[in-house]
Amino acid sequence: MTDFTAELEERLLRYTVLDSQSDETSASQPSTAIQLDMARLLAEELTGIGAAEVRITEYGTVLATIPATVEGLPVVGMLAHVDTAPAYRAAGVKPVVHRGYNGGPIGFADAPALVLSPEVSPYLGEKLGHDIVTASGTTLLGADDKAGVAILMTAARHLLAHPELPHGAIRLAFTPDEEIGRGVDPRLPEDLGADFAYTLDGGRVGEIEYESFSADGAVVTITGVSVHPGIAKGKLVNALHLAAKLVATLPQATMTPETTDDRDGFLHVYEMGGTAAEATVKLILRDFEREGLAAKGALLRQVCDAVQATEPRATVVCEIRPQYRNMRYWLEQDMTPVELAREACRAEGIEPVSVPIRGGTDGSRLTEMGVPTPNVFTGMQEIHGPLEWISVQDMAAATRVCLRLVGMVRGKAGA
Repeated sequence: MTDFTAELEERLLRYTVLDSQSDETSASQPSTAIQLDMARLLAEELTGIGAAEVRITEYGTVLATIPATVEGLPVVGMLAHVDTAPAYRAAGVKPVVHRGYNGGPIGFADAPALVLSPEVSPYLGEKLGHDIVTASGTTLLGADDKAGVAILMTAARHLLAHPELPHGAIRLAFTPDEEIGRGVDPRLPEDLGADFAYTLDGGRVGEIEYESFSADGAVVTITGVSVHPGIAKGKLVNALHLAAKLVATLPQATMTPETTDDRDGFLHVYEMGGTAAEATVKLILRDFEREGLAAKGALLRQVCDAVQATEPRATVVCEIRPQYRNMRYWLEQDMTPVELAREACRAEGIEPVSVPIRGGTDGSRLTEMGVPTPNVFTGMQEIHGPLEWISVQDMAAATRVCLRLVGMVRGKAGA
């Protein structure tokens, strides 16, 4: 099969230098205008390679069609997200290609103290001879999920350039705001028009994921009593002190991201701020089961009530909102999309593995909304920070699996 590495590398480098970071504090859709810069670029490229029905929706998703070469087959959706995580700096990305990785430590030009090695990232030790892409040390790379974007664009160009390849209609979607849990607009399932779909947003080679966290977000708002500090005795109620008390009361030794793994859920305080008059604490709640997620919400409310009880003059308000649910609940009812992806891996000599995602994807929401959407690997590693890296050869493997998957859909349909 075609060697896609040169095209994938070129696309990844072109996409990662564009800042397309999302912003959960923004009420706009998409949350940042810079994501539309990426969307417009992709729409232009899709038109250039001959895709049909190319458009950017009102909610910022790029949609396109690769027309069927065989009629009567299921319509398959393929998705990747254009935004990068707000968790770390994403402006001024300078991607670096480390060719023919030799197994040793990788340094960073703009952060000499930073080192990437198999000791830090064990999967790297399996990539001898691969071309490894990192940023320069002061930003994330953005392979999450611009690797997925590059893979889908490369696969789309190949299919459009080879109309002799048999496949049904393929619907492409490049979504904004996945990193802040707003990637799937309620209009997307109908606009996508797919019988089932795949997100290209996974990690190591062979991972076909159909189980994700269930997730809620929480904001605790604490209103104190503001008084000039010079005359505050017996009057001031410091909201920041109460916020600190709340965080300290949460079970930090057993239920935080840094103390959990595998199938453990957690409560994660990711932002706290304000003034003595009013403070906010933002959290995310995660668990693989609905009951466990509900229990974590109940625990948070219990802690809020306890803090409130210590100071009746303050007001402690806890708001919890749903984000997404474990896609396993729906996919396990019909594992066909998962089995197709596994078969595509095996056809490429890759042994598939399914592990629960300690996070979520656009597929989590799409599956819940009626479009079964498991997640396929891209190769991305150490995401959301300056050590983020990816193997170009892993991306090529993902591209080949996507193309194999087209044939698997055809075979399953009996065409």
